[in-house]
Amino acid sequence: MPIDFRSDTITQPTPAMRDAIAHAEVGDDVFGDDPTVHQLETRVAALLGKEAALFTPSGTMANQLALRVHTEPGDEILLEGQSHIYYYESGGPAALAGLMCRLLPGERGIFTADHLQAALRPADLHFPPAKLVCIENTHNRGGGSIWPIEQINDVASLAQSHGLRLHLDGARLWNASVATGIAEREYATPFDSVSVCFSKGLGAPIGSALCGTRQFIDRARRFRKMYGGGLRQAGMIAAGALYALDHHRERLAEDHAHARALAEGLSRLPGIELDPASVQTNIVFFRVQSLPAATLAKTLEAAGVRVLSLGPDSLRAVTSLMVTADQITQALAIFARVLR
Repeated sequence: MPIDFRSDTITQPTPAMRDAIAHAEVGDDVFGDDPTVHQLETRVAALLGKEAALFTPSGTMANQLALRVHTEPGDEILLEGQSHIYYYESGGPAALAGLMCRLLPGERGIFTADHLQAALRPADLHFPPAKLVCIENTHNRGGGSIWPIEQINDVASLAQSHGLRLHLDGARLWNASVATGIAEREYATPFDSVSVCFSKGLGAPIGSALCGTRQFIDRARRFRKMYGGGLRQAGMIAAGALYALDHHRERLAEDHAHARALAEGLSRLPGIELDPASVQTNIVFFRVQSLPAATLAKTLEAAGVRVLSLGPDSLRAVTSLMVTADQITQALAIFARVLR
């Protein structure tokens, strides 16, 4: 089997997780009858300090539901220009909610209150009304970067002073919390809604959740049905997410250590441009100088290592529960051989 660094979404459920899934108590969740889904939603809402939660098939759906609930067609949302909602969700803001995206500059995906202030326009019938500010923590295209809590609070304070709502795309919020020791609910406090993912670092096969007030979640539940996300015996997949919450959160520290070890080793190889200090969680971005990134990715795959090419000279490697410390050593040896 190849050593797979393409993403933390490639994880396979552990035997114990499969057992939890197999023995899950289920019901029809569209009718509100699934006890395992209820348990998961209650647990996640409590972890994030929100009134209620809604189980969704994917993080993209959770984010798009948040946009639809917070806004009306023709409104404007403000978000960083490399954010997942804008970059990787298939034009959902425009197609599903009729929204304009106002893109903010950022450093590794993180913008400041000054950036937000500069993007705000006066009320004028020529402009779409700004309604929502979105933050992604950790930031995927920022290389797994963590938003400083003080910077979140500064942005949130400015947004709230202008009557704007706030949404946190927390697909990898678990990683930020483990890396910093800051509880998920503290990160979530300033936000009107929060999405979190179970099928990335936590290793569940399917699922995300959207959290907010009960009124917000009631409205999101309607749009989830409209978008085709109302599932029936969903407790079977919710059980995997519950198991992941109980057993796989703290072990994210292992993924972070493996990513740092990978980054340290790559930085010493000829033709690789990488600052190991930039690796804060489980995502490693690096540049290759000696050949096209796509060519290197293909050569590495043939040799037994999978990475993602993200541009002419840039690649991404992500550690997960499918990657061991021994495999980091093996992968670095393969990189060295290929680059020679």
